[in-house]
Amino acid sequence: MTEGVQTPPANAGFTPRVFSGIQPSGGLTLGNYLGAIKRFVDMQDQGIETVYCMVDLHAITVWQDPEALRRQTRELAAGYIASGLDPEKSILFNQSQISAHAELGWIFNCVARMGWMQRMTQWKDKAGKNSQNASLGLFAYPSLMAADILLYHATHVPVGEDQKQHVELTRDIAAKFNHDYGVDFFPMPEPVIEGAATRVMSLRDGSKKMSKSDPSDASRINMTDDADAIAQKIRKAKTDPEALPSEVDGLEGRPEARNLVNIYAALSGQSVDQVLAEVGGQQFSAFKPKLSDLAVEKLSPISGEMARLMQAPDEIDAILRKGADRARAIAQPIMDRTLEIVGMVR
Repeated sequence: MTEGVQTPPANAGFTPRVFSGIQPSGGLTLGNYLGAIKRFVDMQDQGIETVYCMVDLHAITVWQDPEALRRQTRELAAGYIASGLDPEKSILFNQSQISAHAELGWIFNCVARMGWMQRMTQWKDKAGKNSQNASLGLFAYPSLMAADILLYHATHVPVGEDQKQHVELTRDIAAKFNHDYGVDFFPMPEPVIEGAATRVMSLRDGSKKMSKSDPSDASRINMTDDADAIAQKIRKAKTDPEALPSEVDGLEGRPEARNLVNIYAALSGQSVDQVLAEVGGQQFSAFKPKLSDLAVEKLSPISGEMARLMQAPDEIDAILRKGADRARAIAQPIMDRTLEIVGMVR
């Protein structure tokens, strides 16, 4: 196992287990792939149990068209599988298939405190000045995320930097539950934040995160883009007139350069230092074709397999049902014990 997934002493009594999920909100991008899915795939071969899901209950904290949600859930599952996630090695399912997510989420709503939720940066960002019209589900989102993680007694949670606060809240909820009921039942999960491109930025503005909601399609690489589209977007990506530096310090104040180097490093499996040692001194006119060739090599097979799977929805659904059965086998005993601790009569 890598250093990032060593079980901390506080969780010594728990089976090492990874849990993470992505919302099936459509428009899977390179940012989703490098920041999450590629890392998930890498972790499944590190000798630790891996549980991944499409968090469709989280998706409906804002309104979703039902047919679109079903399609997007299958598309995300196709993205996982096409990227190399093996349903035999990892558990893959969609969140709503396991009702215990919502059940434990309610219990944690009764453990968490309003003040904790109000401090969540993402709540402030998403609700903004319109918080009175935001759904209660959006406000309680972090409590459901805690349930997602703790329902499997997960010890490690691969997340982006923007989700670290939610994992810290999960630890607070676990600690308060354990304290309130005088048990040592829930682990203290550790956020795993590592890799060269855990936060992929826009190809048009290196200060903004790559996003499917950006009005410019040129700002992102979609995982459904073909080879020509990938190459064209990289060729037109915003840069600066300076040559690439030979050391990381030379990327300071150059967000677009840093972003493209980070993407190259993540796709090639190298560190940023290794990439700069190789390309330092080159102009972007020389570097972009290398990045383009690498991106096409790595991403085109994924987009092709995604397209095939989306033409076989029954195959996707069968994989998810099997994954849900495996997930339920882990989750149900933990849910049953939680209800017993709380005092529910079954």
